[in-house]
Amino acid sequence: MRGKFITFEGIEGCGKTTQIKLLDEYLRKKGFETVLSREPGGTKIGDKIRAILLDPEHKEMTPLAELFLYEASRAQHVNELINPAVESGKVILCDRFADSSAAYQSAARLLPKDLVDELNNIAIAGIKPDLTVILDINPEEGLKRAHVRGKPDRFEQEKMDFHERVRNGYLALAKKEPKRFIVINGRKTVEEIHKEIISCISSAISLK
Repeated sequence: MRGKFITFEGIEGCGKTTQIKLLDEYLRKKGFETVLSREPGGTKIGDKIRAILLDPEHKEMTPLAELFLYEASRAQHVNELINPAVESGKVILCDRFADSSAAYQSAARLLPKDLVDELNNIAIAGIKPDLTVILDINPEEGLKRAHVRGKPDRFEQEKMDFHERVRNGYLALAKKEPKRFIVINGRKTVEEIHKEIISCISSAISLK
């Protein structure tokens, strides 16, 4: 039986990494076999690409080069990890996926939407999340949270208007596909968000 593919999205510091781990623990306790992954990354090749993308020293990276690196990591991720996991009946939980490129490289970097969509479609090879959770939060608050974690990465060092465009890009995606996206207020407590995610997932897709 085909597994399920659930992705988490949101701006820097929105809390998605915490929530995806809590959901993973919850599903495992319920007896589901899960795979926890992230983008960029998820594979040895993807992790090396991740290091390049997030390195704050790479400020000269062009938006197009950034997009190509993301799609290269994504293509490897889909082929090596995501497709095999879904085909074997597992529940895969991914911290970011193709929607990130629509929000970051198209909405925020201002690359043509058609170009980003085309490259995304090539990289994902037909697979699409069954459900996508967006944790929505004000960029100023999100960045404050992110900076507490340590030295800001290349994206966390971007100006506020960049992060505003990312947030608006995500909300536009959710409005376009309301059946796939769940938008949750990221300012709630960790426990409140976790409970809401479980409730939304239980009513949106069948995990049997």
